[in-house]
Amino acid sequence: MPSDKHRDTAAAILPLVGGPDNVTSIAHCMTRLRIGLRDRSLVDDAALRALPGVLGVVEDDTYQIVLGPGAVARVTPAFEALVAAARQDSPASATATATAAVTADGLAARGAALRADRKARNATPVKLALRRVANIFVPLIPALIGCGIIAGLNGLLANAGLLPTVVPALAAIASGFMSLIAVFVGHNTAKEFGGTPVLGGAVAAIIVFPGVAKIDAFGQHLTPGQGGVLGALAAALLAVCVEKWCRTWVPEALDNLVTPTVTVLTAGLATLFGLMFLAGEIAAAIGAFAGWLLHTGGAFAGLVLGGLFLPLVMLGLHQALIPIHTTLIEQSGYTVLLPILAMAGAGQVGAALAVYCRLPRNRSLRTVIKSALPAGFLGVGEPLIYGVSLPLGRPFVTACAGGAAGGAFVGLFNQLGSVFGSTAIGPSGWALFPLLDGRSGMGTTAAIYAGGLAVGYLVGFAATWFFGFTDRMLADLNTDGGKDPATAPPANAPAMA
Repeated sequence: MPSDKHRDTAAAILPLVGGPDNVTSIAHCMTRLRIGLRDRSLVDDAALRALPGVLGVVEDDTYQIVLGPGAVARVTPAFEALVAAARQDSPASATATATAAVTADGLAARGAALRADRKARNATPVKLALRRVANIFVPLIPALIGCGIIAGLNGLLANAGLLPTVVPALAAIASGFMSLIAVFVGHNTAKEFGGTPVLGGAVAAIIVFPGVAKIDAFGQHLTPGQGGVLGALAAALLAVCVEKWCRTWVPEALDNLVTPTVTVLTAGLATLFGLMFLAGEIAAAIGAFAGWLLHTGGAFAGLVLGGLFLPLVMLGLHQALIPIHTTLIEQSGYTVLLPILAMAGAGQVGAALAVYCRLPRNRSLRTVIKSALPAGFLGVGEPLIYGVSLPLGRPFVTACAGGAAGGAFVGLFNQLGSVFGSTAIGPSGWALFPLLDGRSGMGTTAAIYAGGLAVGYLVGFAATWFFGFTDRMLADLNTDGGKDPATAPPANAPAMA
């Protein structure tokens, strides 16, 4: 059961988003409570931001309340329970309100136009596709984190020669999920694309079945796990297509017998004699390219990756990296890209510290920064991005400069042979230390990562201090009644000219 604190947070949020009748859907990711709304104009953004425990708000295709890792997983079920209880108490009222929301003319024309414009911008085919990919992999992140930390602990014990009877048990616990991750990907893929989840899992399970080693495809023996999560995703997608096709012609009386059989048989054969080989080649190419990029590009590759990650997050394109990270973890046990991308968060923290120091009289903005910095150090960057740097404009650019510098530092050491990565995806900042693994030992790996964070902090701070403000910005913002960054003029506004 959620604690009283988390129930109180959920109860405080509900009326500020328009009450239970205004909520159409509820979900959460690693840090955000995602709410579908009937009427966006009923939401009180300022009051939500002021709630204890709320780190920020983001509007995308859903209304997203940033609560941070851990808290969001406890507040969400409490919020769902409150909405469900309210609807049970007054089902007729909920129905009437829903109808009114759809048919009433009460929405202002400008508000409707703004919402339509935002939906249009967020509903591009690329963004929708990436969002669906994220919906497949994000639910797997808690298991990846837990197993990754256990794997790191097991590695420390094995290297130190401690608890030899426990090491094999920890290895089994850490590796069990990864050995079957293709099944979970298949299950989630079918669920996301409207198929029967267990059929997607059944087809994906073929990929990890040891017996595939006895099968020849393209003149080669297949290997259990060949194609990994990419093969599982493709196999489950094919299964969904076959299943939907079967539903169009199979009689209802035979549907329970024919549709699952045809789906698993057709998609299974295609997986064995096509998808496993093709996905295996793609996965191998991804691994080879990541290794080549850091081995030859080194500091420059790190600079580009670290500098561009915040804009990718803003555009929602970072979701395309999730299957790439997972593929690299499958192949080598860790993803070399994540520590470099994590430097973007370090640049963000450095920029926020500079804003704090440059605006000593702006109490409201300094309060926002003080409350968001602990989460920022732990890799939760949304409160600082959406509450500080992005609304101000220039500090967002200088934060990217800090991320680029930190990424170049880590990329340089990768090029020099100190290759390391993260055994899981999700955490960042200081929270990534327990998940680090590499060729040079834990001490060297942690030192390089810490050095990258320090460089990101320092460059982000210095770039923001010297280039993050114009004289006009300082005059407008450095006062006791300084403007809230959410309402401050953006980078191309007159105030920053």
